[in-house]
Amino acid sequence: MAFHRPTELPRWVYVPAAVGAAFVILPLVGIAVRVDWPHFWALISSPSATTALTLSLKTAAASTLLCLLLGVPMALVLARSRARAVRLLRPLVLLPLVLPPVVGGIALLYAFGRLGLLGRYLDAAGIHIAFTTTAVVLAQTFVSLPFLVIALEGAARTAGADYEVVAATLGAGRNTVWWRVTLPLLTPGLISGAVLAFARSLGEFGATLTFAGSREGVTRTLPLAIYLERVTDADAAAAMSLLLVAVAAVVVLGLGSRRLAGIG
Repeated sequence: MAFHRPTELPRWVYVPAAVGAAFVILPLVGIAVRVDWPHFWALISSPSATTALTLSLKTAAASTLLCLLLGVPMALVLARSRARAVRLLRPLVLLPLVLPPVVGGIALLYAFGRLGLLGRYLDAAGIHIAFTTTAVVLAQTFVSLPFLVIALEGAARTAGADYEVVAATLGAGRNTVWWRVTLPLLTPGLISGAVLAFARSLGEFGATLTFAGSREGVTRTLPLAIYLERVTDADAAAAMSLLLVAVAAVVVLGLGSRRLAGIG
């Protein structure tokens, strides 16, 4: 009698798994097939493409840093606080995960635009945000912040607070516990969340277009450049699409694949 190891899956499970993998991979293969390979380098090294890619990398890095500054404390509060107000706030914090990006862009426009809730006061002070590079960073942060928060919140719940309690009983102050105990314990979740936030920022389109517009060298990120080239130059759009896929793959697979496997 043959015995199966407890970890073995039923064979039928591999069929829908293979279909799902093909569903994800096939469109990417379609891009690679469509690319004009003899002119690929010329297409992705054009001034418009390199400017858009450089802007995308810079703004995605800035938005990821902003996500870290805001998201780490936010995730810890959501994971550790038992206050009712915090529990009610959690769905609102995670709402951008399911909110259409265009709606997010409109919301940002009504908040930070010239006539927005806060934007009218900033405009009076000579600070203009909408349709600037700053608007790109804010739009990317708005859509990517929940990814970092949810990854780090799960890591914080898994890690628990036992080590922090021990450190506190040994006389460590709150700031010492935060820097010497809490953050080192959350490093895997922190890296995972940062990688997810960067990748999401890199591919952001709808909120950026609505809130920041598409000004070359100022707000036209690579996804926006691809959208515009799709109408005027399909070969350039395919080449830049493959470039964006490659950059995202390097970020996720090269920097965060091991960490992403351990989220939660």
